[in-house]
Amino acid sequence: MKKIMSLKAVILGSAIVLAGCSQSDANENSADNWDEIREEGVIRAATSGTYFPNSYHDSDTNELTGFEVEILREVGDRLDLKVEFTEMNVDGMLTSLNSEQIDVAALSISHAGENADRYNYTVPYKYSYMSMIVREEDNSGIEQMEDLDGKRAAGAATTTYMQIAEQYGAELAIYDNATNDQYLWDVANGRTDLIINDFYGQTMALTAFPDIPVQIHDELFFNPSYTNFSLKLGNDRLTEEIDQVLDSMHEDGTLSELSEQFYYGEDVTVEEDHDIMTIDLEG
Repeated sequence: MKKIMSLKAVILGSAIVLAGCSQSDANENSADNWDEIREEGVIRAATSGTYFPNSYHDSDTNELTGFEVEILREVGDRLDLKVEFTEMNVDGMLTSLNSEQIDVAALSISHAGENADRYNYTVPYKYSYMSMIVREEDNSGIEQMEDLDGKRAAGAATTTYMQIAEQYGAELAIYDNATNDQYLWDVANGRTDLIINDFYGQTMALTAFPDIPVQIHDELFFNPSYTNFSLKLGNDRLTEEIDQVLDSMHEDGTLSELSEQFYYGEDVTVEEDHDIMTIDLEG
């Protein structure tokens, strides 16, 4: 699989974990729509289309593909349903879930968020933890988390990544729809100092841009996490059906095969078995 050098949001993709959503965006009285889905033969799924390697367009065919996209296609095949994808940003996914315009979002909402209990979630299909991109020459002057005080952290608003940076005193540099090389060059050139995000996503970014003098800090790993699909609260039967398929894909190795295809041989479907620092979010 060739590297996609110009795709956006390897580091700051729309499938990253959110800090939460507003209470007004969620409807707790959703009826299960499994019968309608079976009758229509279609699962309506939202994905970013810009989050390599999870959801992106192939550079040769322009076809939508990626780890999460192909998982959902396999889920559809095993349920004898067609999956129709709509590409949208995070806010659009939440709104579309709540208004029942889509059935499934390739979006993992933080279970620590204040409104986490307002959505249904599938079983996890990806495990990871957070890491920090810094300048290669001096780790951006960061040896421990307390050194983030006064540094400039690049990222997207409303994410747990930026919450952590702010909690340790970093100044937030909010980016919107920038390319990966811009994020990395800004750290390398000192416009920003660090990027906190998913370890595997950052590994992929550095692999795609090996000439930019940045690196993952080799001593600061924290907050193990998992990723799942989100559904509207009350859509229980569809959640159960997807869970059963994901469990079978775990058991027969399909998820591991897809991970190794899109993550350069890494199996992100297996939970890491070593100690990783846990940082509690304030507020």
